[in-house]
Amino acid sequence: MSQAQPTLNASIPPESAGRRFDAALAELFPDYSRSRLSTWIKAGDVLLDGEQVIPRHIVHGGEQVEIKVRMQREVSASPEPIDLDIRFEDADLIVVNKPAGLIVHPGAGNPDGTLQNALLHHDPDLAGIPRAGLVHRLDKNTSGLMVVARTLRAHTALVEQLSARTVHRQYEALVYGPMVAGGKVDQPIGRHPVDRLRQAVREDGREAVTHYRVREKFRIMTLVECRLETGRTHQIRVHMAHVRHPIVGDLSYGNLRLPKGATPELIEALRGFRRQALHAERLEFQHPASGETVKIEVARPADMEALINTVREDSLAFAGGK
Repeated sequence: MSQAQPTLNASIPPESAGRRFDAALAELFPDYSRSRLSTWIKAGDVLLDGEQVIPRHIVHGGEQVEIKVRMQREVSASPEPIDLDIRFEDADLIVVNKPAGLIVHPGAGNPDGTLQNALLHHDPDLAGIPRAGLVHRLDKNTSGLMVVARTLRAHTALVEQLSARTVHRQYEALVYGPMVAGGKVDQPIGRHPVDRLRQAVREDGREAVTHYRVREKFRIMTLVECRLETGRTHQIRVHMAHVRHPIVGDLSYGNLRLPKGATPELIEALRGFRRQALHAERLEFQHPASGETVKIEVARPADMEALINTVREDSLAFAGGK
């Protein structure tokens, strides 16, 4: 389904002289990414002084540009009336608190019932934005904050901020083992060589950096704060397992551990917690329209709060029994 869009006209400014055509256009029309503009140039939908040119054509300044904007429906998912926990919303952005168990994008075996379906019901115009405005993701069983772009300009700006690593994404995780101090994991991540559903630290993987610090120590576990410098699939889960502190409840990268001497309540809580104890608690980024800093935090969900309280009580009980 196409969206009606105007023909855009502009002049190449003198200061763009000597630059590639696609680069000059990206500055003239910040609503659209450079890759999208390049696609339109190649398709013949962008004219320079009435002529078709290639993206790497060098401009001199003063040329006239005409763009026939051809926006297509970017997503094929159907709107569904699924409740959203919206923590921030304006004309450019939506920030949602995703519950554990909700898949972000439709895919094989999950054609509906996703966050994307819910967003399209909330704002049908998101059908014209790549991935319905979703610029990053959370795993199905990770809870917490996600930012959604409502305009092409916001989408382009947020993608650029993520690429420049200026978006602050902070998580809370409960991990196995007593951790002495915080640190940094700088290990590349790629697809697991055997299990295609998992990721792994591997030399030929993509750069991945996770910073972590101890928030609270228990006798058999540690509550940590994690900050992403990059955003690889399953990054925190893979990195915590790599340093031998897998996330509690994460059976893909660890296993169920029932600590010696654990209280019955802790054993029951660990057996009943069927997801990774990982929560995206804070987002901080530059608003794509105003330029102001947006800071949003959300408390950990009730299931994770209950698990942490049980772990804490186990530690107190163990200390009191010594």
